[in-house]
Parts: sequence; structure tokens; C-alpha cells
Amino acid sequence: MDFQQGLITTIHEYGVTGNLLKELNKSLKKRSTSILIPCLYEEFERPALKDIREVLKNLTGLNELVIALSAKTVEQVKAAKSFFDSMPFPVHVQWTNSPSVIELLKSQEKNGLELLGTPGKGWAVWQGIGVATRKSEVVALFDADIRTFSPLYPSRMILPLLDESYGISYVKAFYSRLSLETNQLQGRATRLFVGPLLASLEQLVGKGPFLQYLQSFRYPLAGEFAFTKDLAMNLRIPCDWGLEIGLLSEVYRNVRTSKIAQVDLGLFDHKHKNIGDSSKEGLQKMCTEILSSVLRGLMEHQAETLTSTQLATLEVLYKRVGEDRVKQFGLDSAVNQLPYDRHEEELSVQKFAKLLRPATEDYLACPTTQQLPSWSRVLSCENKLQEDLAIAGSNDIKISEKELIKNF
Repeated sequence: MDFQQGLITTIHEYGVTGNLLKELNKSLKKRSTSILIPCLYEEFERPALKDIREVLKNLTGLNELVIALSAKTVEQVKAAKSFFDSMPFPVHVQWTNSPSVIELLKSQEKNGLELLGTPGKGWAVWQGIGVATRKSEVVALFDADIRTFSPLYPSRMILPLLDESYGISYVKAFYSRLSLETNQLQGRATRLFVGPLLASLEQLVGKGPFLQYLQSFRYPLAGEFAFTKDLAMNLRIPCDWGLEIGLLSEVYRNVRTSKIAQVDLGLFDHKHKNIGDSSKEGLQKMCTEILSSVLRGLMEHQAETLTSTQLATLEVLYKRVGEDRVKQFGLDSAVNQLPYDRHEEELSVQKFAKLLRPATEDYLACPTTQQLPSWSRVLSCENKLQEDLAIAGSNDIKISEKELIKNF
């Protein structure tokens, strides 16, 4: 626990909070608020989403819950709707990959809009933003696999945006990633890849403003964030695993750092990802795409491009910093009596280091990437698309199973 502040506002967890849920329900009257949960149908078969639902039932002042759902059948969508029947506020289940949605978005190609993003969280978030901002001034996003979800999570994430006197437009979570089963440190992509990568890039290209900004976030890969409608409508959305860093880059582009906050959610655990056997799998694939997102941000905001000489230096720097971090996390774990496998952590750093050269060379060969256009851009061309998308996302429940299979 500390009380330090920096480039962006940090909201600490001092352990003396009163009834924040009561305060949240009272404050929700000030600004209409939606919660957005992007998810695959398989999350409905795991206990985490049920626990999240039970917590959210207490948010009596919530304007709307939007579920951006990727499902294979009408029955799955119906089951998802039924799952949320008991909520005390409206719930919109947006079937993101329904035939009607795909047809609607494909029809915008005639306007030069490419809206059929790669299926995944980014595409679901983009659709969810479009649906949620129809009715709400504030949108908070939570993943569907959070195993430690408590009333403190929505309360601490949303409250900073409800009091307009603070001028906050964007809130991002940070937390302590510990396994519920073993108490072992989690979050390798953040601890052993992003942290050492940013530190290495700072040594390589200097303390530029964008790098300082990224390093100000205690957990830059946190998938939990909240924003005002004005900001959400102006964000381009990446379609790959670079979503979180890509969104931070978009926020940097659109608002001053004084309008950004990060909030401590305490202990946090969710579904874990394996490191993978190649750069096309697991955490290795994730880190490859994160690296591209970081490099793109450096190009956009600092006009920095790595040369072949710098790339060799980056490899050396990253491995050294990564190995130093392994020792630091080892000591941190030892004093806190947490289990720690130094050998596995060292192997992770080695695998991440091997990604740097091929991933950077691939990125430099094609530095543009698919980003879904901001909703303000889309609506300048097709001003009814938000409503049309919301209708399309709930229409296909009436389609027969036979017709659905044919469409897929």
C-alpha cells in the first residue's frame, strides 16, 4: 500500500472503505451508466459469470447491462437471456456473430467501412460500445471470467466517472494477480513481458511522453476499464490481443492525462492462459500482438521506428531486464511466503525474448493493422447504425435452427 501519485491519478485501496455499493447506487442517479461484458457462450458454463451476476443484482441504479455474446446457436442465445432474467435492470444480449449482425455490418462496405473485425474481444467490445452508448453516458467493462468479482469492483471503477467535478473520462483497473488455488503470482504477460519491454524501450529511445504514459499504468494489460460516452465514441478499437495497449494509445490520443485515473481493485484472479509452444499460441501469440501495438503507439505518438541495430540492442536489454525482474519477483514472493518457480519464470523470459526480432520485423513489414473505426466516424456516415445493430443483435432468436445452420 502506498499513497504516491504520478502522471495519471491513482486511486488506492487503503482498506478503510465504507459502504461503497450504497454510495454507488446513490451516485448512479447522476449519470446514466451501463456495464458491458463481452463473452463467449462457454463462460455461461463456468461458475465465475454466475458470481458476477449475483453481485450485479445489487446495482439497482444501473441503466442497462449489455452482454456482447459470441454464440453458435439460437438456443445458446436464449439460454444467455434466461440466465439474466432476474436482474433488476434492463439486460441487452447482443449476439455479436448472428447472421443479421454480419449481414448488417457487411452492408457497410458500400460506404467504405470495414466493420467485420476478426472475431474476438475487440470486435465484441466495439459492438458493445455502440449498443451501450445509445442509452448511457458512462460505460464500464468487465471480463466474464473474473473469479474474485465483488461489489468493490464496479463501485471503485464507476464512482470516479459519476462526479463530473473531478473531470475524469477514463478509469483503468490495476490489481494483485494471485492464483486462488496456490497463491502464486500470475500475470506473466504484464510482469515478464510488458514491464521489461517498456523499460528496455525507454533505455533505447529515451523517456518519450508516450512511453512515460504507458509506464504510469500499474497493470497496463488490465481488461477492466470504464469511460464516458464522449470518449468511448471516439476510440478506434483494435481487433487482436493488442486491445488493451491499443486502447491506452487511443485514450492518450483523445484526452489529457489529467482526465485519466487508475484504481486498485485488490486481489484479482481470472482464467489463465498457457504460454504456448510457438509464437502462434497462448501467451506467446498474445505478446507478439502486444509488441506490435506498443511499436505502433511509438510510431503514432513519438515518431519512433526501430532500426535493425536498435532491434539487436532491444533483445539484449529486454533479456537483462527480464532476468532482473525474475529475481525481484522471487524476493517479493519469498517475503510474502508465496510459491515461486524461478526456473519457469526464466524460461518464460527466454521464450518472450525470442519473439522480439521476428515479431518486430513482421510488424515493420506491415505496420498498419485492422482497427475498427470509432463510432463517431461510423455515425457520420450511417447515423442509424447503432440502433440497427442493437436490433440485429437480438433479432435472430426467431430464426429457425435450420435457417441458422444454413447461414453459418
